[in-house]
Amino acid sequence: MDMNEIVDLQDSQAHRLREAIRALVRRFSLAERADMSCCGMTVAQAATLEALTDGGLRLSDLGKRLGIAPSTLTRNLARLEERSLIRKERDPIDGRAQRVALTNAGFVAAGEVRRQEEVFARSVLNRLPQGSTADALTALENLLNAVRSASEACCPGAYDHLVSSAQTSSTGGQHD
Repeated sequence: MDMNEIVDLQDSQAHRLREAIRALVRRFSLAERADMSCCGMTVAQAATLEALTDGGLRLSDLGKRLGIAPSTLTRNLARLEERSLIRKERDPIDGRAQRVALTNAGFVAAGEVRRQEEVFARSVLNRLPQGSTADALTALENLLNAVRSASEACCPGAYDHLVSSAQTSSTGGQHD
């Protein structure tokens, strides 16, 4: 293979990777929206519940974890509070600040969201060719590590900021 063929192959593979990731993101986004509509809440509201499963957070910290603007957070919290899924309370350290925490009903709703996500994930795994699940998961983990490394090379800290709430929700509240 000459140098032009190698570059063409790498470009082709990069294009395939980009398109596959786009398709996965779109598919999971659509699945997540469908799942969340079953729970009677938006994806953003479900993400808010999941972010709070480890305990209450200051509003500013919750907004950072979710990566959303204060006005969007305020709207989401208002809807969740109307449904008695969250409660706001004074921060015990700084009485001027507010914290938000799940109510008992909020913990139940967050559990239902997680259950639906796990059902979908099992459904995906069950559709992989028999005996390939471990290899597929290892390949995905390798891909995520490569994405982390490439992200760190251009934008230090960006990857961890963007996925911290995703890792929290996917690992049941524990970071890896």
